[in-house]
Amino acid sequence: MTNPLPIPDDLWSTVPPDAQAAIAAVFVAMQQRHADLEARVSDLEARLKLNSTNSSKPPSSDPIGLKRRPPAPASGKKRGGQPGHRKSHRALVPPEKLRQTIHCKPEACRRCGQGLRGDDPEPLIHQVAELPKIEPLVDEYRLHRLTCPGCGETTCGAWPPGVPSGCFGPYLQAVLAMLAGAYRLSKRQIQQVSSDLFTLSISTGMIAKLERQSAAALEAPYNELALSVHQAEVANIDETSWREQLRKVWLWVTVTRLTTVFTIAKNRSGAIARALLGSQDGQVVTSDRFSAYDWIMASWRQICWAHTIRTQSTIRPALRRDFRSIPFTMTRPRPFIRAQA
Repeated sequence: MTNPLPIPDDLWSTVPPDAQAAIAAVFVAMQQRHADLEARVSDLEARLKLNSTNSSKPPSSDPIGLKRRPPAPASGKKRGGQPGHRKSHRALVPPEKLRQTIHCKPEACRRCGQGLRGDDPEPLIHQVAELPKIEPLVDEYRLHRLTCPGCGETTCGAWPPGVPSGCFGPYLQAVLAMLAGAYRLSKRQIQQVSSDLFTLSISTGMIAKLERQSAAALEAPYNELALSVHQAEVANIDETSWREQLRKVWLWVTVTRLTTVFTIAKNRSGAIARALLGSQDGQVVTSDRFSAYDWIMASWRQICWAHTIRTQSTIRPALRRDFRSIPFTMTRPRPFIRAQA
């Protein structure tokens, strides 16, 4: 049997044939195991070098002490506007939107004291914006029950059309819903804001009830927007971790040319992506390389340019090491990507 071991042939020949076969098999297996372990170590070392600057990993996963790109050196200019910079000023509110216009005219000449009359064709304009003191507008409806003088039957009046069934109107309900949804305020914080800004007394239980009513009212338009994502020619999708009632969930976003739809889901699986995008029939989808999007046909999937550029920065050192004879490989991708973006 041919000697596979790094030992002298005369020593190998003294080993019985059966033992040679067993030793050779063990040696080949050890070589394969060694190669597998080296590949695994190389893969793990490569993963350890990944961070938010050269991969799709979020900045929150970066190790402590990661050296980021140094900030641009100071320009030597002073803070604030520079000499000769373009003037920027607040646009004037048009006259039809003013609460009032107050004309301030001089009564007499500042030199001789003679009385003055007339208008300045180009007066100096000074506009002051102010918030009025906010107090709830409370309407009281009194439902009367009257007795007929002829037959004695009692008849009750009816509420005017559009009167809310609850104690709070739709505009106030919408403001409270925005404080909870858009600004992420707690029930206690909404209660405090209502008292401080609106001089409104409201319980946390009522705030929760109004939130449920707002959610029910928004269900139909939300479903309509979600359906429009299915019908869009191009859609962008992404997800990130989210906190909901002290639990970790996932916030998904789908963006089209006309709509942006947010969805809170319990996980970040491909089933959620399918539900958000629909059948994906002829739809171009832009996403990162997360596995939840692998079901999308490659011919209809656009990988995010930012992720592609970061991945390129990871593989560039390996290309320099393994393909020294192909220098254009390291210089062409980035300009190409920027040109296409």
